[in-house]
Amino acid sequence: MKHFTFHQISGLLLIFFVSYCAPKQDYDSLESVVVEETALTSWNDGPSKQKIIQFVEKTTDSSSPDFVPESKRIAVFDNDGTLWAENPVYFQLFYAIDFIKKHSPGHPEWSANPTLKAILEDDLQTALEGGEKALAEIVMVSHAGMTEDQFTSSVRDWIKTSKHPQTGKAFNQMIYYPMVELMEYLRESGYKTFIVSGGGIDFIRAWAEETYGIPPYQVVGSSLKAEYTEVDGKNQIVKLPELNFYDDKAGKPVGIHQHIGERPIMAFGNSDGDYEMLEYTTQSPGPRLGVYIHHTDSIREYAYDRNSLVGQLVRGLDNAESNGWLLVDMAKDWKIVYPNP
Repeated sequence: MKHFTFHQISGLLLIFFVSYCAPKQDYDSLESVVVEETALTSWNDGPSKQKIIQFVEKTTDSSSPDFVPESKRIAVFDNDGTLWAENPVYFQLFYAIDFIKKHSPGHPEWSANPTLKAILEDDLQTALEGGEKALAEIVMVSHAGMTEDQFTSSVRDWIKTSKHPQTGKAFNQMIYYPMVELMEYLRESGYKTFIVSGGGIDFIRAWAEETYGIPPYQVVGSSLKAEYTEVDGKNQIVKLPELNFYDDKAGKPVGIHQHIGERPIMAFGNSDGDYEMLEYTTQSPGPRLGVYIHHTDSIREYAYDRNSLVGQLVRGLDNAESNGWLLVDMAKDWKIVYPNP
């Protein structure tokens, strides 16, 4: 994916002048006009953009009382609904459905399973009536039994060829340009950016670096169990049809602790599944920022929160203000949603 440059030399020189030659003052009231000209250009000027930029400025300026050493600058991002779209269903489910349809000729036994039979008949509503059990069956069939290389190849092929049923866009083009820009801005400011998702860790790792600039070892997600066993004459990692870890809600702080080993400085989510991650981040001492992406744009994307089947936002919407979390209004705060609109 194309990489973008947001800090031009002239802007950096002016920022240097403002930061070190101007009289010191409270960072929350510091004028950020110069920075806004070169950072987060896909964001509309307003409180959300200003708060993010001010937070980055004060945590990266060594003269600030809120300075954070580079080794501690960690930002975590949910994926579905925070970095890319998630409607009408999670994109990983689209992959699973396409996989089942593609490989069904070699598995006549699938037609005896009501959930899989419904998928083969394009009856998604019936397929999902079984709730979590049905979802688990779909995921197990489409993910387990493959080596790590086979699964990665399968996902990458799907990403290259599949289109969203409503927009006609490739799934990896339904990423939020303002969030990609934000992650690059953070990395330029010495932050490490991690994905912490309820989605499958291996599914996201297959394409995250090319799409977001996030390497596989900076992805935390749900996972199946696996074993190291002989396949085709050599030992390989093979995915097993059994859940290993579910990285959602209270699982997200656990995943951060086990995979990253540091509390984040910034956390970004969009649903109640991210509540505990924002809570874990912002209830720590020192400068912290929790951000919710609120889906308010029914024209360019989708508008949903409380009554949505995916990305439901109730608790986070009710408590964002009292918790001091920033609520980003997609319709008001973003100039564009997807790249190359």
